[in-house]
Amino acid sequence: MSTALYIIKSPPVPALWFPHSLQKTPKFEFPIFRNPNISNSTSNCNSSKMLLLHRANAAPSLQVAVSEAMNLVQLSQPTWQSALLSNVVIFVLGSPILVSGLSPSGIAAAFLLGTLTWRAFGPSGFLLVATYFIIGTAATKVKMAQKEAQGVAEKRKGRRGPGSVIGSSAAGCVCAFLSIFGVGGFEFSRLWQLGFVASFCTKLSDTVSSEIGKAYGKTTYLVTTFKVVPRGTEGAVSVEGTFAGIFASILLAWVGCLTGQCAG
Repeated sequence: MSTALYIIKSPPVPALWFPHSLQKTPKFEFPIFRNPNISNSTSNCNSSKMLLLHRANAAPSLQVAVSEAMNLVQLSQPTWQSALLSNVVIFVLGSPILVSGLSPSGIAAAFLLGTLTWRAFGPSGFLLVATYFIIGTAATKVKMAQKEAQGVAEKRKGRRGPGSVIGSSAAGCVCAFLSIFGVGGFEFSRLWQLGFVASFCTKLSDTVSSEIGKAYGKTTYLVTTFKVVPRGTEGAVSVEGTFAGIFASILLAWVGCLTGQCAG
């Protein structure tokens, strides 16, 4: 039995060419599982960044507002209304410092002094008086326990009353009134301003020399006879206190020059 092998030939099939634009890549989509902790942390991070950005933008805006307000205050002509309003704001904000150095009645007297000063010489004059108060209070508080033990400390833990405020500012108040009412005209206006600065420099020198002398004076002399007397004696001076007083008065005069109170 013979076997025949048949070979069937078919015509070649033309290759199918598809344009690249028609070829579509299959897309496989997988479910995405999100960790809620990661999501919350990312959200919190974004919130923190937004908050920091907001604060960064707000800081310059606040600085600009404060700067513009200060420029407006400095350029505006002092009036009784602006003096009163400015002192109310400053005394409220600075009440912790005021309470540490003044009694309630002393604060009332200082408020009147501040209002008068602002009306006469503007913010720069007020800054001079504020500097005087801060330095004088700091000197009074030096070694307070030692001064109290020796019986030479100021009453009420060094808190000054209205009598001390009025006595310290009497000459300055006279210069302020003379300036407000224009006594002597423009030629004397700078003289009253200079007298105002000099009065507080002199008083600060007296306060600092007395308080530092009580705290650190090794030997104190009676100014009239130069006899050695105990520390705290009325009219007594010491080398340490004298130099401290001179330095304090120079410092306050320098503040006056910086603020334009001593300009010619």
